[in-house]
Amino acid sequence: MYTRQIQYWLMLGCFLLFMQVIIGGITRITGSGLSITKWEIVTGVLPPLDAASWDVEFDKYKATPQYDLLNEGMSLSDFKFIYFWEYFHRLWARMMGLAFLIPAVIFTVRKWMDRRLWVKMAPVIGFAMLAAIFGWIMVASGLIDRPWVNAYKLSIHLSIAVATFAFLVRATLYSQLDKETSLTRHQIPRIFIGLGILLAVQIVLGGIMSGMRAGLVYPTWPDMGGELIPEILTRGEMWSISNLEYYERSAFAPALIQFLHRGTAYLLAVVVYLAWRAYHQIGIDTSKRRFKIFAMLLGIQIIVGILTVVSCKGNIPLGLGVLHQAVALILIGSYVAVWHSIRYHSIIRNQ
Repeated sequence: MYTRQIQYWLMLGCFLLFMQVIIGGITRITGSGLSITKWEIVTGVLPPLDAASWDVEFDKYKATPQYDLLNEGMSLSDFKFIYFWEYFHRLWARMMGLAFLIPAVIFTVRKWMDRRLWVKMAPVIGFAMLAAIFGWIMVASGLIDRPWVNAYKLSIHLSIAVATFAFLVRATLYSQLDKETSLTRHQIPRIFIGLGILLAVQIVLGGIMSGMRAGLVYPTWPDMGGELIPEILTRGEMWSISNLEYYERSAFAPALIQFLHRGTAYLLAVVVYLAWRAYHQIGIDTSKRRFKIFAMLLGIQIIVGILTVVSCKGNIPLGLGVLHQAVALILIGSYVAVWHSIRYHSIIRNQ
């Protein structure tokens, strides 16, 4: 087991990263992501501090497609609102970097972190750097022709952030193990691996759906505009690369993504039930309790998702949209916790 300082440091990191994803969700739903038109790692730490500086930033925003096509005539006070969320999102990322870097140097100098823990942290560092780089790629996609960020790039950015969180949760749980225990590993059931793959697919679909604002197209449940399968998906001429790329030109791509997102949620529920039936005996200790929590969270997430969709009457509901993203992240953390307890603690008996 590692020192309390390292355990608290990693738990703090989980909280900071969780909040970063939530702030990112607010930034996305409020349409704030394109308010800052440059990626200035050092000089961007300070926001505009006087009226002249605000005018300069506002003029930069006025040169973007989003202003011309969606927000022409926006007041300076409205601009300051969207600027705040994008600035806060970037500032929080910088704060996370310092919160990780400074303690990591101290712990390494004191030799509190060994090679095994650094191996666990390597994916966290790699994905975090990738998330930052892809965050700017995502923003840049909305500064040229379209008045919004590309939905597919947004989904990649979100997926990278979720992967970072998952690996950080894994490292945090690992830091709390006795080092002797960590040497003994057990096999992960195949159905549970399949469950993880489905979760990953659902995160990607959720990111694309969010970027396309697909909930606005069919804000009904259990049907989609009065149909189980939207009529537009049954028309062969709609199945083209162009309709997927230029998803704003018709309802085809949003309908397809929402249909797949709903279907994957139902499939996840079925797989969770089958996993519980097949491996109920693995949870003789913490695994069983953690799996129950995971199943409960999945049910809550499905309910929140339904409420979010049916509330998309002209606009994406901010509270429900952010809550849906927050529960998704907690669900991923719960999955990692179950995986960890099976891997290091539970005894899996053969069927």
